[in-house]
Amino acid sequence: MTRIPTIKQAAQCGRAAALAWMAAAAHAAPAPPHAPTPPLDPARIAQHVMTLASDAFQGRAPATDGEQKTIAYLSARFGALGLQPGGDVVDNARLWTQQVALTQFDFDGPPMLSVSSGDRATPWQQGVQIALRPPQTGAAHVMLKDAPLVFAGYGIRSPERGWDDFKGLDLHGKIALVLINDPGFENGAGEFGGTAMSYYGRWTYKYEEAARRGAAGLIIIHETAPASYGWQTVKNSNTGAMLDIVRDDPAGAHVPLEAWIQRDSAVQLMRAAGLDFEALKKAAQRRDFAPVPLDGVTLSLDCTVRSSAVLSHNIVAVRPGVSAAEESVLYAAHWDHLGIGAPDAKGERIYNGALDNAAGVALMLEMARRFSAMPQPRRSVIFLSATAEESGLLGSEYYAAHPRYALARTAAVINLDTASNTGRASDFSTAGERVVSLQDDLAALGRQRQRRLVADPQPAAGLFFRSDQLPFARHGVPAIFFLPGTDLLQGGTARGNTLLADYFQHRYHQPGDKYTPDWDLRGAADDGALLFDLGYALANSRAWPQWQPRSEFRAERDRSAAQRRSQ
Repeated sequence: MTRIPTIKQAAQCGRAAALAWMAAAAHAAPAPPHAPTPPLDPARIAQHVMTLASDAFQGRAPATDGEQKTIAYLSARFGALGLQPGGDVVDNARLWTQQVALTQFDFDGPPMLSVSSGDRATPWQQGVQIALRPPQTGAAHVMLKDAPLVFAGYGIRSPERGWDDFKGLDLHGKIALVLINDPGFENGAGEFGGTAMSYYGRWTYKYEEAARRGAAGLIIIHETAPASYGWQTVKNSNTGAMLDIVRDDPAGAHVPLEAWIQRDSAVQLMRAAGLDFEALKKAAQRRDFAPVPLDGVTLSLDCTVRSSAVLSHNIVAVRPGVSAAEESVLYAAHWDHLGIGAPDAKGERIYNGALDNAAGVALMLEMARRFSAMPQPRRSVIFLSATAEESGLLGSEYYAAHPRYALARTAAVINLDTASNTGRASDFSTAGERVVSLQDDLAALGRQRQRRLVADPQPAAGLFFRSDQLPFARHGVPAIFFLPGTDLLQGGTARGNTLLADYFQHRYHQPGDKYTPDWDLRGAADDGALLFDLGYALANSRAWPQWQPRSEFRAERDRSAAQRRSQ
């Protein structure tokens, strides 16, 4: 029987003992001892970011020259580290890339959209009152003439919570107008568990529910606080070309009109119907809310849609395991960003995506370098850089449906979607509630480094539902989305929170997300060492992390239990 050391004993014995303690504590054989590993290098991380986020990579949009440059760069870096390609097989040769078939939708000419009240029609301008997404139903021409509007609260139907904003409403031919987030954001309690966003609060869910109900359209009312980002981000993310995975029935997954509107526009619509926005918003926070028609107010749309087949690629590298190679630990960091788009106030059009997510990819590369210098682990370690995350997690969704290693035998997914550029921190966090044992493992390792795991600093933003770990979680794989700390060694939480807010206001999904010489990547290097220790311990373990019973992903994981080796 293996004697399990205490946390204090592990701390006294150093890093190797900490790894052994993690494995033993999970009722598994301890990780093998090893020599000290090379530290993560902030300068190497910076060099990767500078390359990937340079203007030469044109914002790394899928199916562009920027994608080809990204594939070439990452493949060369992984190959130089001695990793093996983990993508498709062509002519009996394994490639670095996994082909992802997509469809691109774009407007063929400006969309014509207006709202009418009585006998007066008012045109709306794309990107001003409304951010209209190019329709993804497969239709080449979309025309809605005087479609009635109905306020449907938060657009949620949650049987397990006894919640239904629709209450029998027939949405065929109608456009639903809904609030962003979920009721818990406003009332801090109730059926949705407080201010932390549930999956029902995500805009993706709201469009999906509208499609299930056969709606003519769904419009989300934007407010900065519950969305966690401003209108500029909404406009930049929704008015250009859209990508989707190839679907047998795209009209079954999308409604003809998918859009966001500014809060002031929603207020005007409701006022024209004799309704009060704030009163309706308050009513929508109650279980007994019923949909409210905007009598006399209609919307018309006439647009032509250009669609085309697009091939993009995930990039997959593998450090094969030695004794349980069919089991795996997966690191994820999406490579794509928004490419070249509308100019900002300074006339800049390249959305470089330095923090989102050249920094995450750079950190993953540096962790891969450390893995290549270590003894080959028991389990295989996968490094996945997925495409089309910004279009709705499409690359990771595709990989999860066509995995290189069976998801039932994937021990964990560790996702990096940004990295710290503000210096070292005494804390760190993960997106969402602490509902997976990986968070406890990470907290234990953090204590060995005198760092603490704190609660998600932005629970209302629903970050867990906005990045590439989500498709894996839906398949039951224990997964975390790591978030850098904000309690900085220089300036504390006051400085950390100020810098975080400044990023979301001025650079997130904007051309201003660039690398600058004042970046301090020592915190990223610290985070990378912590996440390496987590993955390396799991790769040398027989343990299987697990969702807590209250997690919505636990049941799916339990269904595949028979496919995993006994601990």
